[in-house]
Formats: sequence, C-alpha cells, structure tokens
Amino acid sequence: MLFGRPGEALRVEVERAISEFRAGRPVLLRDRGELGLVLSAELADGELVQRLDRLAGGSGHLVLTPARLRRLGAKGRSEPGVFALPALDLDRVACLAFRLDSRMDAPIAPASALDSAALELEAVAGEPLVAAEIAAVNAYRAEQAASLTIVGRAPVPLEGAPETEFVVFRGGEGLRDQVAIIVGKPDLAAPVPVRLHSACLTGDLFGSLKCDCGDQLRETVQWMAENEGGILLYLDQEGRGNGISNKMRAYKLQSQGWDTYEADEVLGFDLDQRHFDFAATMLKQLGVSRVIALTNNPQKIGAIAAAGLE
Repeated sequence: MLFGRPGEALRVEVERAISEFRAGRPVLLRDRGELGLVLSAELADGELVQRLDRLAGGSGHLVLTPARLRRLGAKGRSEPGVFALPALDLDRVACLAFRLDSRMDAPIAPASALDSAALELEAVAGEPLVAAEIAAVNAYRAEQAASLTIVGRAPVPLEGAPETEFVVFRGGEGLRDQVAIIVGKPDLAAPVPVRLHSACLTGDLFGSLKCDCGDQLRETVQWMAENEGGILLYLDQEGRGNGISNKMRAYKLQSQGWDTYEADEVLGFDLDQRHFDFAATMLKQLGVSRVIALTNNPQKIGAIAAAGLE
C-alpha cells in the first residue's frame, strides 16, 4: 500500500468526482457540515432523477451560470443563481437550461458555496457515489497547473520545420494532456517567441472555413522554423474551453443567425472559458523565463505575466 500526502488524497478525490460527473452519475459535495448531491443536467437520466427526487424531498434546485441567466432575461446578471425545483422535472430543467426561447419561470435565488462549486466541477469536468470537499474542487485548477509533469518527448520532424520536438505534459485542465512543440533551437537565455494555440479540430485538421486556426497554426510553425526557433503550446481547449460538443451546438446556432457571443450565452457560457495559468508552468519547466508572445489576446498575455514570466 502506498501512502501519499494529504493534498494528494484531495486531488485524487476531485479527479474521481470529475470522472463520475462526466459519466452522468451523482457526486456528493461537502462544505463542512453541509452536503449537496450534484448531477449534470445535460446527462441526467430519467430513472436516476426519479430516485434522486425521492431523496431530495422537494429541496432540489437547478444551478445556472450568469450567462445562461442573462439569456433567460436576468439582465446584467454577473453571478450564478438557482431555480427551486420542488419536483425534479426533467422537462422544466431542459427548458431552463437549454432551450433557445426559454424565459424565467420563477424567482432566481443566490447560489451557495456548494452551488458555485458544482459549476466549477462542471467546468473542469453510481452508481458509485463519489464525494469531494468543495475547497478541494475550488483549488483544483491552481493545483493542477502547478503539478504538470513531462511524461514524454521525442523529435517529430514537420513539413517545413524538420528540427522539431514534441514535449507532452500530463495534467492541466480536466486531466488532459498538453503539448509543447519546440521548433528549431530557440535560445532560452533570450526572450523566446511563444504562441499559445487552443486546439481546434475543425480548423487545424479539416480546414474549416469558419476560422483561421489551421492557418495560424501552420504559419506560426513555419515562421519559427525560418527565424531562430520558438515554442508553440498546443492546448486541449477546444471551442474556447467549452468542448467539441458545445462547439458544434454553437455552430448550429450560428447557422441559424445567432452571432458567436449570443450562441455561447444561449448555451450558458461567457465568451471565453479558457484558463492559461498552466501554460506558464509548461514554459517554466522548459526553461523559459522571458517570452515574445505571438498573440493579440490580452488574457493570454496577462496569464503569462501573472505567473512571473517576463
């Protein structure tokens, strides 16, 4: 039997909770003496919900993001909120959480610490029932950023950039692998050209006409190869952090006339869900302390600077 640090046990607890939540199974969140049983509205199964309804005894509620509440008519809402569910009615849940033409059908109550932790769990996201302390859930992102580990690296020659190395990190957002692509031989003692590139399956691989991500990706690598090298961080953040399924939902809405911001808000997301703190950790582990940021995104620049890189 292996005995780890107390903090490691809490991290494992959250990782199990993420896995269960993604699978559509309930997770028990704890905040000192208070308990909350959390289930994803998107993955809720009718039979399971009936069983939870009997357990809830009329005290259930639906937690929604500020973006979704604004779409329902709560103008200027900047904090999450909840709708009381005297009965766990899946039709009402689907209406409030997902339907395009829905409006508020009851007053919005403020979200508790447990409610906010539930949204955070969804964001980084039997029945074996898994329990997690909400303090551990809320601290999980920062701990994951700090605990990134290199798990593999190898030379991978690319077209137009034959001297290229891929370095794979384990961790970051949602336990996904992240990749640093070192092009050429950049001088780590000098400022290193760096691009933070969020994965885009449709653009990077299939040449989607809805974005120029693939062009940016290949042109960046080509530019680094033709100059004195650089590092491209390929981050698993599809759909600005919303995931490929929500990206397709947003694309469908856009094809029906919604703009990008409106489509994301309908789905309950603000314009950008990404975090970049772990990207700075990747750069530090590669020996980089000063960067030339190849971006016009102030969020990326701010995250790099906040992590202590120049």
